[in-house]
Amino acid sequence: MSGPLRVFIVDDEPPARERIAELLEDCRGEVPNAVAGEAANGIEALARLPGAAADVVLVDMHMPGMNGIELARHLQGLEPPPAVIFVTAFDQYAVQAFEVNALDYLLKPVRAVRLAAALRKAAGAAAPRREALEQADAQPRRFLSAPERGRVSLVPVADILYLRAELKYVTARTPEREFLIEESLAQLEREFEDRFVRVHRNCLVARDRIRGLERLADEEGEARWAVIVEGVPDPISVSRRQWAAVKLRVKG
Repeated sequence: MSGPLRVFIVDDEPPARERIAELLEDCRGEVPNAVAGEAANGIEALARLPGAAADVVLVDMHMPGMNGIELARHLQGLEPPPAVIFVTAFDQYAVQAFEVNALDYLLKPVRAVRLAAALRKAAGAAAPRREALEQADAQPRRFLSAPERGRVSLVPVADILYLRAELKYVTARTPEREFLIEESLAQLEREFEDRFVRVHRNCLVARDRIRGLERLADEEGEARWAVIVEGVPDPISVSRRQWAAVKLRVKG
């Protein structure tokens, strides 16, 4: 890597960001670095990072709205994705999750010597693996991420009406528009099983947006069922295979 390591700081507490910036300055002689920017939360970070050209992101684990692991998962949509170092107060569960999944972390209060070692390691490291991040935090995300024109658009899971698999993408439909998500429908079903019900092999529907069931006739005149979804103009077909489960969940 030529030039200083560009480091982006994400922490919801201004004194913590100032402390990290001071430590980075202290480390500069040992590990040349420059502060590429900072943000107070994950949403702000995703808005600023595309223009920051950051090599490494220092991410506080516990932030309101979006924790550090979820932010790191959304950073996978950047090209190229930066390396990530998590910063956390002592939490045995979190530390164990980091170590098991080979994710780098710093314990608060952060020390200059430990920060320098983490930066040296990050300088030659790739972004964390998607699978490692998924395993480190079992909590469902609040957002899905859609890479768009070099940026990452966040899609609130609570706003999604349905998820439909199309070729290698999944379309996430909200009341306003559609987003293309680069994840598998099966993985999304596992993560959000309490929120979405599978109505077809290629479609999951938000359970709380279903307003009823409608009986239709197919091209051969045989009866079939569909779900009426709030905000979606046309009913969404239910496959025969999924009908029993859908009926149970809709009426349950």
